[in-house]
Amino acid sequence: MQTIDNFNFAGKKAFVRVDFNVPLDENFNITDDTRIRAALPTLKKILNDGGSVIIGSHLGRPKGPTDKFSLKHILPRVSELLGVDVQFADDCVGEQAAEKSAALKPGEALLLENLRFYAEEEGKPRGLAEDATEEEKAAAKKAVKESQKEFTKKLASYADVYVNDAFGTAHRAHASTALIADYFDADHKMFGYLMEKEVKAVEKVMTDIQRPFTAIMGGSKVSSKIDIIENLLDKVDNLIITGGMTYTFTKALGGKIGNSICEDDKLDLALELMQKAKDKGVNLVLAVDAKIADAFSNDANTKFVPVNEIPDGWEGLDIGPETEKIYADVIKNSKTILWNGPTGVFEFDNFTHGSRSVGDAVVEATKNGAFSLVGGGDSVACVNKFGIADKVSYVSTGGGALLEAIEGKVLPGIKAIRGY
Repeated sequence: MQTIDNFNFAGKKAFVRVDFNVPLDENFNITDDTRIRAALPTLKKILNDGGSVIIGSHLGRPKGPTDKFSLKHILPRVSELLGVDVQFADDCVGEQAAEKSAALKPGEALLLENLRFYAEEEGKPRGLAEDATEEEKAAAKKAVKESQKEFTKKLASYADVYVNDAFGTAHRAHASTALIADYFDADHKMFGYLMEKEVKAVEKVMTDIQRPFTAIMGGSKVSSKIDIIENLLDKVDNLIITGGMTYTFTKALGGKIGNSICEDDKLDLALELMQKAKDKGVNLVLAVDAKIADAFSNDANTKFVPVNEIPDGWEGLDIGPETEKIYADVIKNSKTILWNGPTGVFEFDNFTHGSRSVGDAVVEATKNGAFSLVGGGDSVACVNKFGIADKVSYVSTGGGALLEAIEGKVLPGIKAIRGY
């Protein structure tokens, strides 16, 4: 498989799929440019070699062209960080995009307009009537799939080389993240530096395991993590279930959870997962106490109680001090750590303590030689909030992509480059 380090981009045009889906405020100012910064090593390598880059990305979930999701809003910041005056095409497959791509000189960069302005990027029909028949839906889907080929071919025609540096979209079989690779031979398609690092980090935590292996799974719903949990039960020594999922497990065990978040239709599932963990010899770690509040608010009245004795009118918004100690002991004795999801409503400063204690334990374990992978939007926000991103082994930029990789799925964006 071709690697970016071994390729000389001199005189070549590279189509680089990045993930510049950055948050913008109401005035279109970027509030977090982490994703842009993450792609800089790849873009700079190509330019420094004497190549030129055509940058493709999506922003948001538009249902067609709209100013709100135009990539022109991020153009000044991309130019500033890249250190070159990045050109802009007001379309991704229009005449301007083709002309500007063709005219690019070595060392120049072009940012295409939002790829998702076209339904062909995702390959899904849009604008169907709510009462559309199955035949109409099938016809619309077929039409989009057919036009998707032309869309993909057009994007590929701009460049000599394809570089995928967008791990955050690697789980999508979209035109620019997977299908486009078919138009380049094995020597002219490759991962960017970020994608390389992401793939290696995931493979290390899932296949090159140093034990004990501990996974910390947060999140509000068991239903959204069921496949991940089941896959992890075949791999981990310790599985810490935390966050909102805590209360579904607690109620399943007969505990009182007051007004805490709970999936009442998943109580049997929670019991099944506990039995599976027991059968596989996995240490399933649950909270024993909680920090509860009388309202979902940072300013609510709070107190600590056993997790199975939460009174009516109160809800659990974080773990308590006894649970912090239990989690920390498990984490500090681990050699491989996967952290996905905070322990509570960390957005509220009064309910950050549990997540911070987990973060501190992960940092200490890492310092003592453990490999720690943090991933998933809220976990990444946690480590950034606590200023510990540089003290763990790797912070993944991919939310859904990381979770699907952990589930054991083959990601289309990865398969398209290396064939498996």
